[in-house]
Amino acid sequence: MKHAALAILTTLSLVACKPQDPKPLPAEAMAPAPAPVAAAAETAPAEAAPATDAVPAEGAAADATAAVDGEAVFKKACITCHGAGIAGAPKLGDAADWGPRAAQGDALLLEHALKGFTGKKGMMPAKGGFVTLSDDEVKAAVDYMVAGSR
Repeated sequence: MKHAALAILTTLSLVACKPQDPKPLPAEAMAPAPAPVAAAAETAPAEAAPATDAVPAEGAAADATAAVDGEAVFKKACITCHGAGIAGAPKLGDAADWGPRAAQGDALLLEHALKGFTGKKGMMPAKGGFVTLSDDEVKAAVDYMVAGSR
């Protein structure tokens, strides 16, 4: 009887963490941030500004991520495991569990979230099993969880 109960609980926990198609985010969560209008651009003639091959500033990537609501992505895709600590997932708000992970740096933390990772405490499927999430959505959710766990 105990073995049957254990088998059922194990099966249920695996089914709960299987990859699923996420519900789409509300339009306002994905709306791009409004671009600021420079006063000089409004008064300068169009031919006075030659086209350049300039690389966008690093802040441009941050602006795109800022437009995604990390909390909404967390509630949609991450809360099942990171709310309960399933499969060794660090729980939102647990500074002791998130601290060593965050100390490795944002780039490595994001890489593990995007590509997946298996460590001593557990495993993280790529994009939490929600393969339709964009990289910006995953980054926003990771930033939200890290900020909420300090």
